[in-house]
Amino acid sequence: MIGFKKFLSQFTPISDLEFDNTMLYFKELNLRKGDFFVQQDKICRQIAFIKKGTLKTFYINDKSEETTSCFCTENNLTTSYKSFILQAPSHLTVQAIEETELLVIDYDGLQKLYATSIVWQTIGRAIAEREYMVMERYASVLNNETAKEKYLRLLKEQPNILQKASINDIASYLGITRRTLSRIRQEITK
Repeated sequence: MIGFKKFLSQFTPISDLEFDNTMLYFKELNLRKGDFFVQQDKICRQIAFIKKGTLKTFYINDKSEETTSCFCTENNLTTSYKSFILQAPSHLTVQAIEETELLVIDYDGLQKLYATSIVWQTIGRAIAEREYMVMERYASVLNNETAKEKYLRLLKEQPNILQKASINDIASYLGITRRTLSRIRQEITK
């Protein structure tokens, strides 16, 4: 729980009592490799803090291909935000790519925290702002960087993903073909 408290504290100070009250709304959830946290076309009812493990977020594009949009790693949050906020069917799927331990809170529990805790109102706003900036940055990277630059960014910012995710998922995340990814890897190792 120390990692979760540290995560929350980066947004605003949280007392031990406030943290203990927070934990009344969270429960542990363990996923095996391949298990789904969120499934496309189903309403996302939970948001999760990743204690251990890695998940990928993907959608099916207009060519019926799986397109990876995010790798969700330890000490971060994951959900299908639009589905969770609107309580509407998700366009995304979130799946464990390795054994994963989560702390989850359901929609109603989070609303109760917002209604009763100024700390959680601050945390919620700060997380929403951060997630928006992450999404905007990802869109900018996809549109403004070359395939090699995208790969080098992934290598620098999330090197563990290269050992955990499949080559198809990595290529999809970078918006390139598997063949282009192989060529880039060869260039870099020379």
